[in-house]
Amino acid sequence: MRCPFCSNVDSQVKDSRHTEDGNAIRRRRLCNGCGARFTTFERVQLRELTVVKKNGRRAPFERDKLLASVTIALQKRPVKEEQIERMISAIVRRLESIGSSEVSSEIIGQMVMDSLPHLDSIGYVRYASVYKNFHEVSDFESFIGEEKLSNDKENADDKDDNGSEKA
Repeated sequence: MRCPFCSNVDSQVKDSRHTEDGNAIRRRRLCNGCGARFTTFERVQLRELTVVKKNGRRAPFERDKLLASVTIALQKRPVKEEQIERMISAIVRRLESIGSSEVSSEIIGQMVMDSLPHLDSIGYVRYASVYKNFHEVSDFESFIGEEKLSNDKENADDKDDNGSEKA
């Protein structure tokens, strides 16, 4: 594994653990070149996915890019990193189970839009503002009115990370 600090390709695994959701292995590594420590994640990939952009261009699917966009929308919100990881893992599993190696960026965006309101309504509106390309305050107002967003604190205790009612 290449060191992110010095680009040396020789590193040692110091610790390996399963993530909480069991979908990845977290490895702590030590670079033999510079001595820096870093973390890597190993995940099962069922199929190589290609994203078809709105302009028709194709690009390899990058889980980290999806995670980054959701993390930005949820920045400074009371959502745990584990909740975000579980949501992203669920979306990736759904994408891989579609049965096609090509998936449109609209489908990915819609999956995020379907999942986010269950984590945080403010993050949902933030993501929607980019996804739906809001230009004016009235775009926000009409979106919030159409969605009839609820108060997070009223409903957060009654739902799990996927938005299902808790038993």
